[in-house]
Amino acid sequence: MASKIFSRLNTKNSALLICDLQEKFRNNIQYFPEIVSVTKRLITGANILNVKTLATEQYPKGLGHSVEELELKKFDINVIEKQKFSMCVSELIKEIPKDNESIILCGIEAHVCVLQTTLDFLEQGKDVHIVVDGVSSRTMFDRKYAFERLKAAGAKLRTSESVLFELMKGSDHPKFREVQKLVLTPAPDSGLLNL
Repeated sequence: MASKIFSRLNTKNSALLICDLQEKFRNNIQYFPEIVSVTKRLITGANILNVKTLATEQYPKGLGHSVEELELKKFDINVIEKQKFSMCVSELIKEIPKDNESIILCGIEAHVCVLQTTLDFLEQGKDVHIVVDGVSSRTMFDRKYAFERLKAAGAKLRTSESVLFELMKGSDHPKFREVQKLVLTPAPDSGLLNL
């Protein structure tokens, strides 16, 4: 439940959601290449660990489609078009398994779509885990205060590496070596220390 102070991720009841990482935003979002790189790492890890992954595109007719670097087609990720800021649209909700308790969220923008998605899922009683090195905005100011609002609302702030390791629980996980290869190179700096 969202009111829990302590919640843990696991592969059986978690879903990774990728919010609006579209071509038109490439030159406007702070640390966009780094956010895309972190998201690709999460997508790859989720695929290895068999974690349900979904993506949205905000008004793709005007804002373009998801960036090619994510390789959403390769990973057979369902992409849902939306016009609401929140990802909580019926087309996405029906794709999330009923027993899902945890949402892992990355994408843009922290203070708009990510925030509104988080608030909607928290209202539904889900635990929401924000991947801070995989979320950004057009300004660092908006990003910083979005993270503060998200945390105050009950979201858990996580790094991509902590998410992947928590999903596995330990080095005895059968997919540990595959995931470990993903994190041998640290995630790129996405300006978090400047917040």
